[in-house]
Amino acid sequence: MSIEQHQGGGPSGLPFDTVDEVQEALRGRNYLAGRGLATAILLSLKMGRPLLLEGEAGVGKTEIAKTLAGVLDTELIRLQCYEGIDASQALYEWDYGRQLLFARALQDGEVDAADRVRQLYGPDFLLARPLLQAIRAEKRVVLLIDEIDRADDEFEAFLLEVLSDFTVTVPELGTIRAVSPPAVILTSNRTRELHDALKRRCMYQWIEFPELEREAEIVRLRAPNVSEPLARSIVTAIARLRELDLIKRPGSAEAIDWANALALLGAEAVTSEEGRLTLGWAIKNQDDMRLVEPRLHELLSE
Repeated sequence: MSIEQHQGGGPSGLPFDTVDEVQEALRGRNYLAGRGLATAILLSLKMGRPLLLEGEAGVGKTEIAKTLAGVLDTELIRLQCYEGIDASQALYEWDYGRQLLFARALQDGEVDAADRVRQLYGPDFLLARPLLQAIRAEKRVVLLIDEIDRADDEFEAFLLEVLSDFTVTVPELGTIRAVSPPAVILTSNRTRELHDALKRRCMYQWIEFPELEREAEIVRLRAPNVSEPLARSIVTAIARLRELDLIKRPGSAEAIDWANALALLGAEAVTSEEGRLTLGWAIKNQDDMRLVEPRLHELLSE
């Protein structure tokens, strides 16, 4: 069943029909989505197209997939991309250890030798990796392909082929087609430019760091033990840190962790001393630390 077959009439069974309902459903699971993102999610699901989310690390791209799986009451299957990943690590591999034991049993006459090749390369010895798991799932799952920009061009081309029709051919078993194609979310931190062919296949959405008011609300939602003054103090400090020429600017995840840490210390606002002691929750690079520490009092002042 191809992606194109879904265009013009979205899959049934969605728990929402409008952009407002998408926002409400995500908020019910403590994720604040802007209208642009909520629209992209709705159209991606209704049109059966992958959703490509780009943005800096820490803006909540991966969390969207986790939250959406909860909203849809389905399984999240995650493929974490990395340099050097290949098709076998994403699709399937054969359990060579078990196959070897089975072959020895054949030689010893412990197993019927008839049709031995079919048995040796049967479904029992197939190790399904994330892509095949998502394709073979009996009900639609959320497939998260995380940090696709870390993979190489060859893997990106392979992935494009799989996403075109959710069909996989295993030479020993034949063609496996998706009964219910997964809802696909790809994320990229834009460490390299993705190919146009993949982008054309997807609904594209760029995610910015949230505005101060929205980020304060995010911190309060995700860290309910954090007071309103502390949340505002943290997001103000985070916004100032992002204005610096940092190697890695802190995201909302760092803001939440920093707020939780300070709340545990009983703080009601971030000060230069408390900020210095807990700065490792916001800054994750030694060169960035050297840049920030001399200006800490200025950055954290009210």
